[in-house]
Amino acid sequence: MTELSSYRPRNAGHDYHGRGTYLITLVVSGRERLLSRLDPAKGHDGLVLTPLGEAVRHTWQQTPARQLAHGNRVVVHASVCMPDHFHGVIEVLEPMQWSLGDIMQAFKAVCTSLWQQGQGLPTSVNRPISAKCMSEDAPAWLRQKAAMHSNEGALVRCLSKWQRQEYYAFVGRAQRPLFDDNYDDTVCLDARHRRAMIAYVADNPRRALLRQLLPDVLRRCLHVQIGEHHYGAFGNLFLLRWPRRLQVQCHRRHPVTAQPYEETADYANERRLWEAAVIEGGTVIVTPGISRGEQLMKHECLQRGYPLIQLQKEPIGRYWKPEKSRFDACARGSLLILAPWHLDTMGTVGGVPADSDYSRFHNLNTLASEICAFEGEAKIIKNQ
Repeated sequence: MTELSSYRPRNAGHDYHGRGTYLITLVVSGRERLLSRLDPAKGHDGLVLTPLGEAVRHTWQQTPARQLAHGNRVVVHASVCMPDHFHGVIEVLEPMQWSLGDIMQAFKAVCTSLWQQGQGLPTSVNRPISAKCMSEDAPAWLRQKAAMHSNEGALVRCLSKWQRQEYYAFVGRAQRPLFDDNYDDTVCLDARHRRAMIAYVADNPRRALLRQLLPDVLRRCLHVQIGEHHYGAFGNLFLLRWPRRLQVQCHRRHPVTAQPYEETADYANERRLWEAAVIEGGTVIVTPGISRGEQLMKHECLQRGYPLIQLQKEPIGRYWKPEKSRFDACARGSLLILAPWHLDTMGTVGGVPADSDYSRFHNLNTLASEICAFEGEAKIIKNQ
């Protein structure tokens, strides 16, 4: 299985010069834990910033003033310096000559300068090019470009992306930027989405602390084998050992009356049986939660803390994590999320291509049925 990047593609077609609100994620190069540490003894979020983390937070808070000097009107709504990454919410108040990418590049450049100054290095514009760049060990292209410039800043600006990566690998970590080249932005859709973004940023330390304190129920496994199929997993793997697993599967429409199935008496009767099985104990619900009836039962499990194994079509990579309601259910030990590998190659359903939503959803329910019938031991092949 190909490892997924922690970055999503930029939003194609979006105007990054215009008004908008964005959730920004920056990752420290190499995932080094330079910005903060988690300490359960420090209270609710347990987050203790390093001096560098304090400097990064202060720089973010200064962003509106710095950008106003360039004619760009922005405000920042929230930020958090996690040990190895940074989240911030920024709003562009009016159209700009600069793009969001220009603003983020300026922020990252200031943070890199602060980090390197903390190591006793001068800023890149005042820093001479490393003698290593002129040594026989250096690539020929680097020796050639180094001879054409007077300082490291000028040299780095003339390099392509792959050349910069090779250059930083050659000269060493101290001269690399603080953050990775790329960054992730989520475009805000409306006022409710903005509140959710701000809440997500504020909740990050609590979630990280819970993962640290509850490793068994908040486990992320990149490769788990259950029977003949392979999955990514997040949550409480012990739910696979429960003696009874009950699949919740519903049609969208009643096969006789064509009513929405969740509005029928048949659905109400089935739901009472599902809930009774859970309340009596020893039963875990298994469902992808696709149709409306399945979704209602999934939400009931999440809200009431009923044990639930949910299958999803979205893959689980190294940095994937669920939204707050499912994360909290995982923290309670009542949820396991499974993402099957190679879902789009499982086969057609009714002649519909395997990579269509129709076939994916049917195949997820097939896997849910197999998990309910599974009697062996799940095999953990690769943790995070």
